[in-house]
Formats: sequence, structure tokens, C-alpha cells
Amino acid sequence: MSLNKSDKAIVKHFTDFLEYLEIEKGLGNKTQETYYRLLNKFSVWLKVNKLENIKPHELTSKHIWDYRVFLSRNINKNTKQPLKKTTQNHYLIILRNLLNFFADRDILCLPAEKIKLAKQPKERSIKFLNLEQVERLLLAPNTKNLIGLRDKAILETLFSTGMRVAELVSLDRDQVKIKSEEDTKELEISIIGKGDKPRTVYLSERTIDWLKKYLETRTDQEKALFIHYRGSRHSSLRLTPRSIENIVKKYAILAGIPIFTVPHTLRHSFATDLLNNGVDLRVVQEFLGHQSIATTQIYTHVVSKRLKEIHKKFHSDKKLKS
Repeated sequence: MSLNKSDKAIVKHFTDFLEYLEIEKGLGNKTQETYYRLLNKFSVWLKVNKLENIKPHELTSKHIWDYRVFLSRNINKNTKQPLKKTTQNHYLIILRNLLNFFADRDILCLPAEKIKLAKQPKERSIKFLNLEQVERLLLAPNTKNLIGLRDKAILETLFSTGMRVAELVSLDRDQVKIKSEEDTKELEISIIGKGDKPRTVYLSERTIDWLKKYLETRTDQEKALFIHYRGSRHSSLRLTPRSIENIVKKYAILAGIPIFTVPHTLRHSFATDLLNNGVDLRVVQEFLGHQSIATTQIYTHVVSKRLKEIHKKFHSDKKLKS
């Protein structure tokens, strides 16, 4: 099959590429937004280097190398530090996907394999809380006032479900309505997770109890499950991800637990707790809403430790004669 030389500049293909991701790859809106942002970095680099009119077949390995150098020297505006290797790789992966798109459309271009990723540590370390630390965090809010009661319900929900912070703030009140006596013992609700993928999460009996107490104090008509009590009543009262992060950090300090504690730490703690109690890794994958088991394998440190303990306790070689 012969390949075609496109007469359009690379940047003119971006819209078609994003539509390709949506229709043929099934990526959700949030993922497309992320891809657009990552593509924009490449677009800016092309413009700075007067390459905005370069066509797919004109892109060379030297261009890719220069872009990698640019990424390695790029400074994160928030941290004032060079981009992490993982972040650099996100930009390179989107470029790989763009080249794959060209190949799929029979447009002459560099092979995607020509883009080498930045080397990074093989194992990704995660930070989580043990059960005693989780308990101290959950007990930290003063539930005798409105804010403390709301915060208690937030912390309990995070640990009960393992939800991402973006998923938590998207919850609406009507999703946790108690319809029967069974719902007070355990309630399952459907949410839309990362990549617009639906999944079911489960609220424990104690979490439902705190949510009921919190909702009983609500006299507003706001749709959101978790709201703030300050600011204009004419704008949305829904808490933002940043607000939830501040809430978790506040109680982490009060509870005297590690300073690294953020909402995602509770997600890691949720997964670690399940694995410590013998839940299969693939089941945890379902709970967390990971598309690939490879993502869930960051918790293999827990599995490895548990397997070692099981082997030591149950393997019968110690019964054999020496």
C-alpha cells in the first residue's frame, strides 16, 4: 500500500486527530481535553521554531530529538522545577499517537517507534495510610457543627468508595437517597469515572449513616451532594477538587498523620486495605475503575508482602524431615 504525502500542515490535522480519538478509540471528553492540552505544547514548540507549516512527511528524527530537549528543559509554572520524566512522557506519548493516526490514514510520516520515551524508575511508589492512621483521620472532624459534619461525610465517602476527588465532587444528592431499609446497610451507586467510563461504587453502613446525618442539616435546594457554606447563594455551591484537597490536608494536620496525605492517599489506602484482606487484584481494578490491570499493579508491594506471609505461614516444607 502506497502512502500519501499530505499537503496539510501537522497542526491542521489536530481536529481530525481528536475526532479520531473520540469515534474510533472511544476516548471521553476529559481525555480529549487532556490530549488537546498536550498537543498544544507541541504546537507552541513548532511555532517558536518557525515550523508551524511543517507537513507530516517533513517531520524528522532531529525534530523529535529537539522537542525532547525542549521538554527536558521546560519549567513547570507551579513547582518552578523541570518537568518530571513522567510528564515529559505524556507529551511524547500523545505525539506517538498522532503519528499512529497518520499511519492509520495512510499519510506518510515517521514511524511512531522513532519516538523514544524518557527513562524513569520502573517501580512507582505510592503513599498510603495504615488502618490506625485512617481511623485518626476519620475521627478528626468536629461533627457538632455543620462544616465538621460535612467533612466527616466527605472523608468517610472517600475511604468507603476509593473514589477520585473529581468523581466525589460530581456526586449529586439524589444519588444517595435511601429508598429501603437495605439501603441503610450498604448502598451502591453508579458514577461516571475517568474517561467517561461508568462504574459502581459501594457505600458502607457507617458512611451511609454519616451521609444521612449531614443531609438532614441541608435546607437548600442545591443539586450537589457536597457544598460549601460561604460565598454567594446565586452561584453554584458545589465544592471543587481544590476544596476537598484543603479539607483532607486540614484534618491530616489535626490528626497528626503524614503530611503527604491528600484525597488520592485515601484511594490508595482503600485499595491497600482490600488487598491486605485478601481481595484479588483484578477485583480491586474494578473497584478503582482502572481500564488496565497494569495500572492496578502499582499495589503489587502489598500483594508481594501478603504472599510472603502466606507462604511462611502455610507452606508445608517445615513439616518435612531434614
